[in-house]
Amino acid sequence: MSDTSPVKTNIKGSILEVTLDRPKANAVDLATSRIMGEVFKDFRDNPDLRVAILTAAGEKFFCPGWDLKAANDGDAVDGDYGVGGFGGLQELPHLNKPVIAAINGICCGGGLEIALSCDIILAAEHATFALPEINSGTVADAASIKLPKRIPYHVAMEMLLTGRWLDVEEANRWGIVNHVHPADKLNEAAWAMAEQLAAGPPLVFAAIKEIVRDAEDSKFQDALNRVTQRQLKTVDTLYGSEDGLEGFRAFSEKRDPVWKGR
Repeated sequence: MSDTSPVKTNIKGSILEVTLDRPKANAVDLATSRIMGEVFKDFRDNPDLRVAILTAAGEKFFCPGWDLKAANDGDAVDGDYGVGGFGGLQELPHLNKPVIAAINGICCGGGLEIALSCDIILAAEHATFALPEINSGTVADAASIKLPKRIPYHVAMEMLLTGRWLDVEEANRWGIVNHVHPADKLNEAAWAMAEQLAAGPPLVFAAIKEIVRDAEDSKFQDALNRVTQRQLKTVDTLYGSEDGLEGFRAFSEKRDPVWKGR
């Protein structure tokens, strides 16, 4: 990515760090969304990359979501968001690698929807969260689908219907956020989490993510049958892989497993 790109990338080993950098507030327009989609598509398809961190530049904003100024200047709300949908993550198919969100400030509207598309959410102590679309006469579409399944229904509906703000402690209490860190320790914590995951079994992670997606709207027994009968591609790959036996071998040989992703 060029220095002028609104999306910066940094690769260290098997970890990709993606930084949304679009002053003043890191709002996302169509062009930025398309770039984010290509970045996460490349992450998905690169066998050398195992974990991604999504964060943002600055100390005040993570992302307020859709760029209303760009919309006023001609960006269509129903325009081409790119291969991954809004923010590059929400609709990207077959993304079977862990993605960590490091929320470094205000996270609202579509920014919260992007964060909810990640697997683990870390936040700075000053981070705040809201779905204020109601005040603009529009709907937080992805959040209306996702949030009532993630946190208590009545809490989610209050956020959607009133647009009220949550501080990080309340967001953590309801389970929107996994862990809270001092602002100057957030990046370090995100990288520590990424390094822990990067050392883990990638084929197992892929299977977990596909199972979770597949089971979201399935009856328990139907979902379990698809797993045990190896009907999911990632599960079938795992059960026939070297890594599928490595954990057992390492345990019996009293050593740490060496995951090869094959």
